[in-house]
Amino acid sequence: MQIKELQDIASQVRRDIVRMVHGCASGHPGGSLGCTDLLVALYFQQMKINNRKGKGGHLSFKMDGIGEDLFFLSNGHISPLFYSVLSRRGYFDAAEMATFRKLNTRLQGHPTTHEGLPGIRVASGSLGQGMSVAIGTALAKKLNGDDRNVFVLMGDGEQQEGQVWEAAQFAPHHKVDNLIAIIDLNGQQIDGSTEEVMANRDLKAKYKAFGWRVMEIADGNDMEQVVKGLRKAKRISGKGEPIMILMKTEMGAGVDFMMGSHKWHGIAPNDEQLAAALAQLPETIGDY
Repeated sequence: MQIKELQDIASQVRRDIVRMVHGCASGHPGGSLGCTDLLVALYFQQMKINNRKGKGGHLSFKMDGIGEDLFFLSNGHISPLFYSVLSRRGYFDAAEMATFRKLNTRLQGHPTTHEGLPGIRVASGSLGQGMSVAIGTALAKKLNGDDRNVFVLMGDGEQQEGQVWEAAQFAPHHKVDNLIAIIDLNGQQIDGSTEEVMANRDLKAKYKAFGWRVMEIADGNDMEQVVKGLRKAKRISGKGEPIMILMKTEMGAGVDFMMGSHKWHGIAPNDEQLAAALAQLPETIGDY
């Protein structure tokens, strides 16, 4: 896909996000909007996934992911984004997004596996655990002779979790060089800015000291930069070091009144705010 096509999909995904969160009056729009460009670039261009069609014309989904690039969402509270991208990519009908966070839905507030939603390989949202899962999966691929990459997305507030740093030490030591981790640097978390709550200080220096190959995406809401960064990460992978991408984004990107504030980390827009948000986001594929 070309950049313009990816941008069009990203606009529709952002519409899906605000509509889903509004529809159940709960959820996390801010981080979801900020990471939209990344997940669209991954699923629609950069990751090799199984494109065979299965039941109902949806993409065939196998839990083992053999021969595929795999993605794990560690900061699972941005599930509206994940569900929209999976649906728009073809794993399940777009109409199912209307059930987000509702009784008996497969689209729980945090991704889970027992409902059998295609595209979800691990329950997530208990922060700090995603990179450990991704490392285990990447090692399994190596043992199986599978040369595909494993991607994992974390939040910057999530870097305050101790398990992240155990995993950060483990991956370089064991040369998990088919792992590409991304940190969403939006500077916000539920209680305020990361600087106020617990400053991460120099994450680049920290990960380099742990033995990672560190690269940066200066604007994670610029599709061209995101695509260029992911291409570089894949190009330099497989050379003995895990890859860490530090990606700066704007919380609430695409909706002006949600941007740059932790206040939109976990609240839903009202009717008036939804209308204002949708007015800024072109409908490109068709609302569910």
